[in-house]
Amino acid sequence: MTTADQAGHTAIVFPGMGPSRFAEVGRFLMLDPFARRRLAEADEALGLSVFDHFREATEDYSEFSQVAFLVNSMAMADRAEETLGIVPDFCAGPSFGQKAAAAYVGSLSFADVVRLTAELARCEEDFFRQEYTDVVTHSFLRVPDERLKEILAEFDDRGAWYEFSGFLDAGFHMLSVREKDLDGLKKRISDAGGYSMYSMWPPVHAPSFTALRRRAEEEVLSRYELADPRLPVVTDQDGTVIRTAAEMRTMLLDTFDRPINWPDVVRTLKDVGVSKVAVTGPDNLFHRLDCTKSAFEVVAVGLNNKRARERRA
Repeated sequence: MTTADQAGHTAIVFPGMGPSRFAEVGRFLMLDPFARRRLAEADEALGLSVFDHFREATEDYSEFSQVAFLVNSMAMADRAEETLGIVPDFCAGPSFGQKAAAAYVGSLSFADVVRLTAELARCEEDFFRQEYTDVVTHSFLRVPDERLKEILAEFDDRGAWYEFSGFLDAGFHMLSVREKDLDGLKKRISDAGGYSMYSMWPPVHAPSFTALRRRAEEEVLSRYELADPRLPVVTDQDGTVIRTAAEMRTMLLDTFDRPINWPDVVRTLKDVGVSKVAVTGPDNLFHRLDCTKSAFEVVAVGLNNKRARERRA
């Protein structure tokens, strides 16, 4: 229950990563003063030009696409603070947004998060070129629960593998499936009156990916020392409020094999008295979800790029 002294809190939210291409954000990286400053820090952390490597990237979720998304997310957080006067009381970072959140709350330095992002991207890509090589994560919306149960029952009847990777809003889900089953899934979604968004590779957040979690912990995260966050952080898996370095480490590892649940995050933020959320970064999704808009005053501090305009249309 929200008490009077809790009312009016603000949360900063770092979005999950959608497809990120140089043509859409490269100009912003070079011209925006906040982005230029963060880009220079990222270059120094990696000892190379993020901009040049991002320009050469051919995949939406490449190592340098991820670093560029992180840079832009942090740049927009800087803008939110310096030009809009945003002073958050809580922080959340669904999916990829966890990385920017870890830097923002001081659990890791920005330079360390840049290095962590690049190393985890390489770790994931190598893992999925050897394991679950035919799995993608598909996002879709406007599918009522009863129709979704029917679709999944058909998967069960023929012994087809699937796992939930995310719950984003009412009728809006992320489902990991075998690539050979993707066209059939899209057809059933359409037949149910739903709409398919996009399919991700590498896949994400599925319970079967525990081996990736172990590998990421042993080969990457074990080499980083986290600090207690300076703001309470709401986990994207179940909306738990965390305040310690150990809990932050667990959250960063949970992202590999636990689905995200954005409605749980929204419920927690409401329960602790948040009335305004600032979504900072190249977000085409989280600030537009019905559960977000109905619960909060939403300040979207992001990029006005062509893809965002096309999706709004």
